[in-house]
Amino acid sequence: MKAREVYEFWLNDPYFDQETKKELLAIKDDEGEIEERFYRDLEFGTGGLRGIIGAGTNRMNIYTVRKATQGLANYIIKEGAQKKGVAIAFDSRHMSPEFAQETALCMAANGIKAYIFPSLRPTPMLSFALRELGCTAGVVVTASHNPPEYNGYKVYWEDGAQITAPKDKEIIGEVNAIADYSQVKTMAKEDAEKAGLYEVIGPEMDDKYIAALKTQVLRPEMVKKEAPGLKIVYTPLHGTGNLPVRRILSELGFENVYVVKEQELPDGNFPTVSYPNPEDKNAFALALKLAKEVDADVVLATDPDADRLGIYAKDAATGDYMSFTGNMSGTLILEYILSTKKELGMLPENGAVVTTIVSGKMAHRIAEAYHVDLIETLTGFKYIGEQIKFFEQNHSHTYLFGYEESYGCLVGTHARDKDAVVAVMALCETAAWCRSQGITLCDQMRKLFETYGYFKEGLSTVTLKGQDGAKQIAAMMEKIRGEVPESIGPLKVTQFRDYREDVLLNCLTGEKTATGLPTSNVLYFELEGGAWCCIRPSGTEPKIKFYMGVRGESPEDADAKLAELTEAVEGLAR
Repeated sequence: MKAREVYEFWLNDPYFDQETKKELLAIKDDEGEIEERFYRDLEFGTGGLRGIIGAGTNRMNIYTVRKATQGLANYIIKEGAQKKGVAIAFDSRHMSPEFAQETALCMAANGIKAYIFPSLRPTPMLSFALRELGCTAGVVVTASHNPPEYNGYKVYWEDGAQITAPKDKEIIGEVNAIADYSQVKTMAKEDAEKAGLYEVIGPEMDDKYIAALKTQVLRPEMVKKEAPGLKIVYTPLHGTGNLPVRRILSELGFENVYVVKEQELPDGNFPTVSYPNPEDKNAFALALKLAKEVDADVVLATDPDADRLGIYAKDAATGDYMSFTGNMSGTLILEYILSTKKELGMLPENGAVVTTIVSGKMAHRIAEAYHVDLIETLTGFKYIGEQIKFFEQNHSHTYLFGYEESYGCLVGTHARDKDAVVAVMALCETAAWCRSQGITLCDQMRKLFETYGYFKEGLSTVTLKGQDGAKQIAAMMEKIRGEVPESIGPLKVTQFRDYREDVLLNCLTGEKTATGLPTSNVLYFELEGGAWCCIRPSGTEPKIKFYMGVRGESPEDADAKLAELTEAVEGLAR
């Protein structure tokens, strides 16, 4: 059916509630808006749903959430795993509690027990809880760091990681097979409770989670000694991090923690920030103001579902606050973990660090220095979580640390997704150790650059919204894929990887081999001089992303090389 026909169906079918119809009547004369809301079903991608909240098939609402849940329930039943149940969590966004409730009641109506948190929780706690409860799957209702008008629905499997191949495609098939909303089941909460199919997760799960995090502290006595002297400013950016972050810091002895009051409480409007993302420097404005007032050593921000951590630290040399990229904070924690474990005799012979193809390359040098393997995955922390599962299955490696450039990392294996709460803990332990050595995090970062090389990375994005935007992004990818350049700027392409076609081309010899990674619409270029770039459409936003990285002989050299490469890479899209 055409968009207008689907619109009329929603407007007239008794299945849809009056509030939905009222919203749709308000756009009856806006053909463009009707087209945008109904030209397709909101795509259930390899991680789940992500979209703008509102009425329509291409929007996040109780009906699209129920449909996704019914498809997931059908898959669980086909797998014969319905007795294990499903864990459900949600964040501070608009409609998150409602969408979580709809998910639980649809599962219950399908005979699958739903375990649901009573209030908002970080995404990594969902990953932790579903494994503790022995569930077959989990759902967290969140749109992570997207703007306020968005919400999302992420699916996890029994290993605690987001769904990966082949399950992702199989679940997508079940969701897409539901052509009629009347096929979707639901039931009253009271009936679900009476049937023993609806259970609220108790506070003991929070205690277990915090206890699991504390086992990852490497130098508890040092932390106990240095923590009281460290001043920390923290903002949860109106999200889920406030309680668990403050709790873990308090229990470890970090007494001087100053929370940004204007951003402390959950608020789906995110009124103090235009974009609730710790990758955005503007999100730190209030935190940096407070930091200067209290003379803080470290400034921390977690995103709304508390799986990403952004960092600033005071530079003793200048008195200014220095921004750390996700690559910088990741390598700081990595170096601390590896050096400490080596010193304490805890570094295993088969240790492995896991990162992604678009993350900074300093990690390669650090891993090499400590004689541990480094494994690269596709973009998306679910692939890092998948590696942990593989390690447990084949005993090939011992997981040491995983991180990605987009401000996400995981210390320990209590969860199988990036965890900003444990990242706060690890970063503050690193800062405490630096303090014990008479240096700052900024001093330590400079030391890493001097030791391993002046690596610097960049990210450019082009936002193209709507149906036409999706077509333009697809056309850009095909143009670049079909005309592989010999050089990008002044740098020769030495290797080209097309992960969708599973082709690795050695541009110097012409030899073609397989990439060795799952299929994904990603193009990657290795360049001479240790430089690289990567191009992919975002999986969660209407954007195409251009990643690039260089290695310089000095900070100035790295800056100049990155600026030149960035301009050249952006030119590929024109």
